[in-house]
Amino acid sequence: MAQRTEQDEARRTPLSRERVLRAAVAHADRAGIDALSMRGLAQELGVVPMALYKHVANKEQLLDGMVEFIVGEIDGDNGDNAGGDWRAAVRSRILTTRRALLRHPWASRVIESRSAPTPGVLGYLDAVIGLFRAGGLSADLAHHAMHALGSRVWGFSQELFPAPPGGGGAPSPAEAAALAAAFPHIAEVVAARPHDRGSVVGPGCDDQFEFEFALDLLLDGVERLHRAGWSST
Repeated sequence: MAQRTEQDEARRTPLSRERVLRAAVAHADRAGIDALSMRGLAQELGVVPMALYKHVANKEQLLDGMVEFIVGEIDGDNGDNAGGDWRAAVRSRILTTRRALLRHPWASRVIESRSAPTPGVLGYLDAVIGLFRAGGLSADLAHHAMHALGSRVWGFSQELFPAPPGGGGAPSPAEAAALAAAFPHIAEVVAARPHDRGSVVGPGCDDQFEFEFALDLLLDGVERLHRAGWSST
């Protein structure tokens, strides 16, 4: 009964853009982004679909707003003034962003799907570039560093060995032996380190470790080029 009262109270709350976006994000977190529709969202909010269009013109604008909502969750001040250490500041900003996106597994896909960056996305990218520039990196090096980081600037990466549909299963001993005989170097590196069963990187690589490993390699390389006074020209 108490839960019913809370739901009724929420439905009586005046509709606003923020309330629409918050409900859409919660719906996508719960059911996945593919399950989100304007009609279903309206039903959840206890309004007719036309009421939503006063706040978001269409599904694409809803998705843009959801991206802005997620970007707003990122703590932009976390680590930005890491003792004047641009590398630590960039690393902290990216890992903070990763934590935000991990709370919303659908968000990276939606960010990539936008035909044009939203103001929040542009503001985030501008802030990351600003950390490079504040650290004394040239605009030229900052430009190439952003390209090298790619999707990692948002805290996710496109993996070399994506997980198969449905998660797949571990090969049988006979299959593993046949694969090792055909592709010995792949088998060697796969066996070189224990794996995390919950990973999406491959059959079990530790997602967080692999992400930070790659991020640190890139930032170390950028730092080396900066110290050497590198220029693309």
